[in-house]
Amino acid sequence: MIRKLVFPVRKILHGTLRKLFNFLPRKRRFAVYRNFVDCNPTPNERLVLKIADTREELEACFALLHEAYVDSGFMNPDPSGMRVTIYHALPTTTTLCAKYDDQVVGTLSLIRESVLGFPLQRIFDLTALREKKGNIAEVSALAVHKRFRRTGGSILFPLMKFMYEYCTTFFDTRHLVIAVNPRHIEMYESLLFFRRLTQNVVENYDFVNGAPAVGATLDLRSAPEIFKKHYDNKPPKRNLYAFFTQVRLPNIRLPQRRFYTTNDPVLTPELLDHFFNVRTNVFAQLSDRKKCLMHTIYDLPAYKDVLPVVPEGNKDETGRRRHRRFSVRCPARFLVVAPDGAENRVDLEIIQLSRYGFQAHALVLVPVNVWGEITIQLGPAEVSRIQVAASRESEGGIYGFRLGEPDLIWRKFVNALYSGSTHADLENATRFMTDR
Repeated sequence: MIRKLVFPVRKILHGTLRKLFNFLPRKRRFAVYRNFVDCNPTPNERLVLKIADTREELEACFALLHEAYVDSGFMNPDPSGMRVTIYHALPTTTTLCAKYDDQVVGTLSLIRESVLGFPLQRIFDLTALREKKGNIAEVSALAVHKRFRRTGGSILFPLMKFMYEYCTTFFDTRHLVIAVNPRHIEMYESLLFFRRLTQNVVENYDFVNGAPAVGATLDLRSAPEIFKKHYDNKPPKRNLYAFFTQVRLPNIRLPQRRFYTTNDPVLTPELLDHFFNVRTNVFAQLSDRKKCLMHTIYDLPAYKDVLPVVPEGNKDETGRRRHRRFSVRCPARFLVVAPDGAENRVDLEIIQLSRYGFQAHALVLVPVNVWGEITIQLGPAEVSRIQVAASRESEGGIYGFRLGEPDLIWRKFVNALYSGSTHADLENATRFMTDR
C-alpha cells in the first residue's frame, strides 16, 4: 500500500515545487536553470555525432522523431512509423544524429532557406531578421531517445555542440530560428539565450498537429560573448561557453570537404524514392506548385523518375532560374592594375556561384566594370585564377561578378557541381582534379 502511494505523492510534490518555482522572478529563475547544466567535456567514447547520410541512419532518425512527436501529441501515428516532411527532402537540409553503441539516440535537422522557405514562417514573420546580415537556418525535428531523456544532457548537449560547430564552421549560418512548445521555451531562453520573435504564443501550429508554439532566434555571432558572460566562471560541467567554443569533442565527426561548399546533401534518387514515395506519401500530397518547385531543385535527369509528376497544364516555370546557383564560402583576392601601374588589392568572400559568374562580399568598395585578376581558394588545396569584372553592387557590400575565360580548375569544379546533387557526387567528380 505504501509503495502505491509513493508515486502519487512524488507527482504532487513535483507539481507543487514547479508552481512555486514559476513564482520566482524571471532573472532568478533563469539563473537556476543554468545551474542545472550538465555538459560533460569528455563524453563517453561510445557516443558518436555525425551527419545522417545512410538509409539506415535516416530511417532511425525519422523513427525516433516519430516516437517523440507521437508521445508529445505533436503528430498522429503514421503507418510508416516515421516522421518525414518535405523539408527533409531538400538538399539544403542537414540531419544530424547522435549514435550510442551504433544506435541512433538523438537527432535534429537544420533547414536552410530555399524556395520552400521555413516551416515556422507559416506563423512567424521573419522580415526583420532577414534584414540583418547573415544566413538563417531553422532548428527542427529535435528528439532524444527516452532512455537518455533523464540522464542530464548526456545526449542533448553534445548534439547542441555539434549543431553549433557545424553551423559556424560549415553551414554558413548566422541566425538560428526555432518554433517550440511554450513549455520548453524557457530552456532555450535561459540556457542558450534565444530571443523571442514575438511575445505572442501561436495557439494552433499545424506543423505540429495544432499544438501551441513560440518562435525565437539566436545570433551565433554574438552568442560566444553572451555565453562567456554567464558561464565563464562555472566549473567545466556547467560551463557552456567553454563547451561550445573551446572544448574539442573527438566524438564529433565533421564532414571532410575538399571544397568550401556550405551544404552536405545526401539524398540520392534512390533515397528520395524510398522515403518520399515508397515508405510515405509525402510527394503525392504536395500541391502542384510544390511539385514543380521540387523539379527546379532536383533538375537532373537521374531524379526525374522519382519526383512527383506535375500535370502538364499546371507546370509553373516562375520558380526556375536561368542558371543554377551554388552556395559556397571561398576566400578570394581581386587585383586591379590602374593605368599608372598602381595595384589595388581587395579581399573578398565568394558566397554564391554559377557557371557564368559569382557573388562576393567585400568590406571595402570594389571598382565596377573594371577587369582584373581574382585568385580564388576553392578549397584547402584548390586555387583558381580568373579574369573578372564586378558588374553591379547591391546592399551590404555584395557584388556580382562576370567571368572572362575561366581556368581549368574553375571549369572542372563548376561542372562537377552541375553534374550531381549530393556531397558524394562532388567528391567523386573532382577526384581527377589533382591530375592537372
